[in-house]
Amino acid sequence: MEYEAVIGLETHCQLKTKSKMFCGCANEFGADPNTNVCPVCLGMPGVLPVPNELALQLTALTGYLLNCEVPNFAKFDRKNYFYPDVCKDYQITQFDFPSTTTGYVDFEFGSKIERVRITRAHLEEDVGKNNHFDQHSGVDFNRAGVPLLEIVSEPDISSADMAYDYLNALKDILIYGGISDCDMEKGMVRCDVNISVRPKGATDLGTKIEIKNMNTFSGVRRAINYEVPRQIDTLESGGSLVQETRRWDDDAGITETMRSKEHAHDYRYFPEPDIMPLRPSEEWLAEGRSHIVELPLARKQRFIMDYSIPAQDAEVLVGNMTLGAFFEKSVDGSKNAKAVANWVINNLQARLVEAECTIDELKFGPEAIRELVDIIDCGAISNKGGQEVFTELFNSGGSPKDIVDARGLAQVSDSGELDKWCRDAIDTNPGPADDVRNGKENAINFLKGQVMKASRGKANPQIVGEKLLKLLKG
Repeated sequence: MEYEAVIGLETHCQLKTKSKMFCGCANEFGADPNTNVCPVCLGMPGVLPVPNELALQLTALTGYLLNCEVPNFAKFDRKNYFYPDVCKDYQITQFDFPSTTTGYVDFEFGSKIERVRITRAHLEEDVGKNNHFDQHSGVDFNRAGVPLLEIVSEPDISSADMAYDYLNALKDILIYGGISDCDMEKGMVRCDVNISVRPKGATDLGTKIEIKNMNTFSGVRRAINYEVPRQIDTLESGGSLVQETRRWDDDAGITETMRSKEHAHDYRYFPEPDIMPLRPSEEWLAEGRSHIVELPLARKQRFIMDYSIPAQDAEVLVGNMTLGAFFEKSVDGSKNAKAVANWVINNLQARLVEAECTIDELKFGPEAIRELVDIIDCGAISNKGGQEVFTELFNSGGSPKDIVDARGLAQVSDSGELDKWCRDAIDTNPGPADDVRNGKENAINFLKGQVMKASRGKANPQIVGEKLLKLLKG
């Protein structure tokens, strides 16, 4: 029997706020353990939580970016469970009335545009972090209370690769919208994967198994690629699957049972009594809609259409938001968008990585790239000279034209000088010259090299080639 996978993802991302969800403690990564805490985020008796308005705004904006409904009523609830990193023995979250519902994400998967539906995106507080040492364990509550957005997809995903591409598309949307930095190394994005398998063509869902708390997209892909065959093998060998929660062991490359899967009633959800329901006004919602930005997929398609650059170049530029913005400013007014893209991708990006700096730290503006491309295109300097100009630009700033003049990099196009160099090359190299006369035009490259050597690289190679052919063939 042939089986198919049915996969849904729950993606948790920390919101880009300076303070926590319900108190004024700093939302800061890397501080000493238990230094960014207060009675509110530690759940001391008598304290009252106050919602972070920016977190509410970012949640609504996320809803718009994910094509969701943003209702004019939502509320917070208590999710009750005991675990060492939950200092209150409950988590403030949203249960039956979340801040956003029913949307979708369109993304590229292979040669097609796929759509994964979004069930909801609800706001909650993060929990602390358990740290395990040789002889003891500890809990760092600096993360407790950090605003966390949980984006729940419908089970529309059918493979590990599709899940991977969906997660990357979702991450790009959140970064573009200023919702989250999505820094995986800082634990800003974590994923739970819900997987079931069923006979191909069946409509009923199989037994759902959840894999918890994965902090890399590659880990999600590997876990799915392990878990789907495991479930199929179990069924084909006559066994049965039980609804459970499993963990991913990245080193061993396997999933392991953690506990039987809880149901909603196990958490005894009830409305958070200390926070009033949320009833955003139409003006407040309209303000959120005013911050909608162009999404990565739309930007990529526009780059391809407007600038006639290859899809691969557009993907690189869209994959780095600041690099893409720099390209757009550089290409404004240019007649050679492809060349501008090449310089931004193959030269600027490489130098930024090598120098470990950002675009904001550059010593020149985007107009310098446009000017450099124009100088090369008009034949004033060679591509090799352009590399020298770019190196000086990157190291010291300035204007490409001024650098060309100061370094004497301008190509020689004067007919008299070029004529002398070409005649000298022909006279001193009769063999290659005769080869060209006899139809072996590839031999002209040797003569061009001699001219470039005599001119110290300043001769315009295109004009040199034309002049040599004219002198040799008349």
